This record gives sequence, structure tokens and C-alpha cells, in this order.
Amino acid sequence: VQLQASGGGLVQAGGSLRLSCAASGRTFSNSVMGWFRQAPGKEREFVAASMNGGSTYYAGSVKGRFTVSRDNAKNTVYLQMNSLKPEDTAVYYCAAKWRSPYSGSSPANGYDYWGQGTQVTVSS
Repeated sequence: VQLQASGGGLVQAGGSLRLSCAASGRTFSNSVMGWFRQAPGKEREFVAASMNGGSTYYAGSVKGRFTVSRDNAKNTVYLQMNSLKPEDTAVYYCAAKWRSPYSGSSPANGYDYWGQGTQVTVSS
């Protein structure tokens, strides 16, 4: 499985960015796709997830500002980030796992595959 994240960049506070993560190697529609981020000096944290049963989950810090979506025909998951804040500055990673929708798998951990990360910098 390969994950290729893209779309990061430099944006002013209040601006928007859309991250993309293209997956290959397994049936994408059966995957759970997650977004995580890691700021300098901090631990990696969960941002959002798109479950294979259709549900989405968000960290409280991004709820209402970020939207995760997926296009199974393109094997791609997206993270639309609006109203960006300087504290959103981090390297953003996409991740994937394959679990049954009925497994009760947590959206925030247990991922098996990780992309290379894309830098998002929000200036004040």
C-alpha cells in the first residue's frame, strides 16, 4: 500500500487549503482513512477520519473548520481546511487501515499505513 499526500503550503490565518491523499495497493472503498498532524516539538495527533461505513470523525480542535471526504473512484481522500489558524501549523499525514465497518475500530488509532506528510504553515 502506498499513500501520497499533497496540497500543503503557506497560507495566512483565516485562509483555506485542501489536502489530498492518493492511495494504491488495496481496495480503497474498504479502507478507513485518517488524517493526523504533528507540530514541532509536539506529538502526532488525530485530526479527522473517513470510515469505510461512511461516517466521519473530527478532533475537537478542527470540528466545524475541517471537512474530510473521499472519492472512491479516484482512490483519494481529501481534507478541506477552512478558517485556518496559526496553531494548525504542522506536518499533515494521511493514514490507512482496513477493518470491517462492524469491528468497532477507533478512527483515531490503529493505522497500518502512512503517507510521507505534507507541510501546512499558517501565518498570523
